[in-house]
Amino acid sequence: QVQLVESGGGLVQPGGSLRLSCVASGLSFSLYAMNWYRQAPGKERELVAGVSNIGGSTNYADSVKGRFTISRDVAKNTVVLQMNNLKPEDTAVYYCNARYRINWWGQGTQVTVSS
Repeated sequence: QVQLVESGGGLVQPGGSLRLSCVASGLSFSLYAMNWYRQAPGKERELVAGVSNIGGSTNYADSVKGRFTISRDVAKNTVVLQMNNLKPEDTAVYYCNARYRINWWGQGTQVTVSS
C-alpha cells in the first residue's frame, strides 16, 4: 500500500518560513520523480517544485524561484520543500506527488500566510 504523508504546514506571517516534509512508503522511492503541488481556493492545482528520480535535477514554478527549495533523501524516503520569504499568495493546500508511470498523492497540508 502506497502512502505519502505530508507534514509541516501551518500559519505563518508574511516573510516567514516553513518546511514541508513528505514521507513515502510502499513504493521504490528512488524510481519516482517527486513533486510538490498546491491548490488555492477557487484555483487549479499547480506544480510548485519537482526533483527528478535520476540525477536529482530540480525545477520550480516562476512564482517561487529563489524562495523555495526542494530536496530528496533517498535513504529516508523523504522529500522536503523549504519555503522562505513566504507571501500571502502562497496560501494553499500543498500536496506531495510521486510520479513513475502512475501518480500517487498525499492528503495535503494547509499553508496559510497571513498577518
